[in-house]
Amino acid sequence: MSTIEKVQEDVLVEEQLENNHEIVLYNDDVNTFDHVINCLIRVCKHTSEQAEQCAIIVHYTGKCGVKTGSFEVLKPQCTRLLELGLSAVIE
Repeated sequence: MSTIEKVQEDVLVEEQLENNHEIVLYNDDVNTFDHVINCLIRVCKHTSEQAEQCAIIVHYTGKCGVKTGSFEVLKPQCTRLLELGLSAVIE
């Protein structure tokens, strides 16, 4: 393996380790589909289709991973979702 290949491999591994966190959104009996969809679009930058699919998954299964990335990037997004009344955690 050449030095360049080794560096590229190290970078890929590092990127995977940094992005191993996920915001998980949980179902509740309070928020409407429209509110959840709008929050996901505004906070997580989902398309309307992505947000709708996540809302449906949350409704029928109880939870859904809505965003992956580094903890530092996800923390303010998760906090904002909580401020908007959604139930979410970073795993």
